[in-house]
Amino acid sequence: MCGRASLTKVEQDLEARFRATFYAEDLEEFELLPTFNLAPTHLHPVITDADPEHIQYFRWGLVPFWAKDAAIGSRMINARIESVLEKPAFRQAIRKRRCIVPFDGFYEWQKGPGGKTPFRITLKDEGLFACAGLWEQWAQPDGQTLYTFTVLTQSPNELMAPIHDRMPAILLPEQEKAWLDASLSAEEAVTMIAPYPSEQMKAYPVSRRVNKVSENDPGLIEAVPEEPTQGSLF
Repeated sequence: MCGRASLTKVEQDLEARFRATFYAEDLEEFELLPTFNLAPTHLHPVITDADPEHIQYFRWGLVPFWAKDAAIGSRMINARIESVLEKPAFRQAIRKRRCIVPFDGFYEWQKGPGGKTPFRITLKDEGLFACAGLWEQWAQPDGQTLYTFTVLTQSPNELMAPIHDRMPAILLPEQEKAWLDASLSAEEAVTMIAPYPSEQMKAYPVSRRVNKVSENDPGLIEAVPEEPTQGSLF
C-alpha cells in the first residue's frame, strides 16, 4: 500500500518538470506545498488526461461516481494494478480517467523486532517523479463537484521488497505522456507498467514522528539511525 508521501518541491518546480501550469485561482486559494507528510483525504496536485496542460488539486482517496457516500474514498487510496481492470470502483476510471500524481518521496513501514520502522523512498537524485493514478468526479449533496484520485500499486522492486510487499506504480518519464493518452487502451496502459528500476532509487529510515498525520515539517525527511536489531538493508 502507498498511504503516505512527500512533495517537498514548490509549484514552480512542478510546472517546470511537467510542463504544465497551475490555475491562478488555485494558487491564490491553496498554500499546500511543500508537504512532508501527505496523507489520504489531503488535497494534492495531479495532472489529468482531461486537462494535461494544467496541474490541479484533487483529494486523495477515490470516490466512484456511483458512490452514495464520499466516505468510501478513505478505502480507495490505492488501486492494485493486477485487478484494476475488473474492480467496480476502478474499471471505468482506468479506461476514461487516468492521471499522474507527482511525489518526490513516499513512506513505507518495515516490520521488525522493535516494531514498525518508517522508511522514506526517493529517487537517488531526490527529484520529482510521477505515479500512475486514476481520478473521479462525484456530485456532492450540496451540488458541488468533488474531485478525487487514487494511486496505483504493484509488486515491489528489489529495493522495496525487504521493506514492504507493495510499491506505487512509478512511471518512467517517457511513459507519463502515454499514460494520459486516451488512444492508449486500458489494457496497454496496465501492461506497460513495471516496477521502477531499483538502481535509480534509495531508501532510508526516518523518524517515527511521521506516523502522526499532524506532523508536517522538514525534520520528517531527515535520515535517522537504524535500529541495531534490524541490521543494514542498503
